[in-house]
Amino acid sequence: MSLKNYIPNTITSMNALSGCVGVVFALQGRPDIAFLFMLAAAVFDFCDGLAARLLQAYSPMGKELDSLSDMVSFGVLPSMMMVGTMQGLGVESWTEAVPLFLAVMSGLRLAKFNVDERQTSDFIGVATPTAAIICGSLCYFAYRSDMLDSVLATTWFLPALSVVLGILLVSEIPMFGMKVAKGHKLLDTKRIVFLCLAAAICAGVAVLGMDWSLAVLLIFTVYIVENLTLYIFRKK
Repeated sequence: MSLKNYIPNTITSMNALSGCVGVVFALQGRPDIAFLFMLAAAVFDFCDGLAARLLQAYSPMGKELDSLSDMVSFGVLPSMMMVGTMQGLGVESWTEAVPLFLAVMSGLRLAKFNVDERQTSDFIGVATPTAAIICGSLCYFAYRSDMLDSVLATTWFLPALSVVLGILLVSEIPMFGMKVAKGHKLLDTKRIVFLCLAAAICAGVAVLGMDWSLAVLLIFTVYIVENLTLYIFRKK
């Protein structure tokens, strides 16, 4: 096996390492640092696939390693961040264990993705990095600002969010991806709308002087809402 075959797997391993370090900081009550490692994991997750395509270095082992790494970075890590945020806000209830549901559903989602041949450029159900970044950015924002404390400190909000995202992970709802398949337009209406909304959110957060994590949270939330809206209209 040539050296180039090891490059994608090395990058994937950095995804796993970032997730592990993020879990350590989440357990130490530092969701702000944990979220930065989650974002680093997302970058490695993107780059390993890119490297595999450029080098033509696909392998069954790489596919399995990618899923195992994603389970840590986008399954276990966001769940621990949610539990830690509830504990940090003084929530003392059995419901603080509910966010672990997200980790379980992430595992099911990743296993489903590996055997589902329908998911090429688009997804069926919410992708694990999307759900994870929503949770991670929310926990980061809660650590940096007390604006949402009255809601997040309840015994139901973060557990309910975990359950909703967990269900969406394994749902049959189509979600457009930003990777465009061959023969398709680079930008279609739904992607243009999303990019315009994302730009407006970034501008609004900057003008209001809010923390950047709020923009990340809103952008990924809008992505899910747009896909759900498209799904409902198609059903009708």
